[in-house]
Amino acid sequence: MISKRTIIILALGTIVIFGGLGVVLIPFVRGVDFSTYIFGDKALWIQVVIGLGFGAISAKAGWQIVEMPRLHKTKVFFTKIIQPLKLSKSEIFLISICAGVGEELFFRGAVQPVLGVWATSVLFVLLHGYLNPFNIPLTIYGIFMVLVIGVMGLFTEHIGILSAIIAHVTIDFILLQKLSEVNLKGNDTDSR
Repeated sequence: MISKRTIIILALGTIVIFGGLGVVLIPFVRGVDFSTYIFGDKALWIQVVIGLGFGAISAKAGWQIVEMPRLHKTKVFFTKIIQPLKLSKSEIFLISICAGVGEELFFRGAVQPVLGVWATSVLFVLLHGYLNPFNIPLTIYGIFMVLVIGVMGLFTEHIGILSAIIAHVTIDFILLQKLSEVNLKGNDTDSR
């Protein structure tokens, strides 16, 4: 069983390692200094509104997929990982910020210019374990996430990386909160 402390350390490691790599690599792969890149060409308020809106809609749609009867075992599996941690909203927010900032700076900021939007999206979702040929229900969710992450990649290129970061943080926050609140009934199993 993974502990709350371990989750927090992994989250902080994500922002330091992945975010740090992004900060170092972005000037080389993007050809622009980090501060210019991070704020982008579009107004901050536009990036915030688009990120929050897309993140909320994507999280709602993602949760609807997780609620499908075919994904019940997957939902139970992840719920049984998250609920015992008894994460507070502030801890969920911290984890979401760390993942959103660290992963977006690295994948969207530094990897995407090399691999392209869609290859980076597939790689990102694959590394998260959601594309599994031996688990079709989980792969259904993974395909949805490839599309969501791909759109966030397009946001990065056309609106600014802050829109992708905010969308990512929003998605993670909402879905982690939902998993924390799920009421498991009946004879649920641990298998995905």
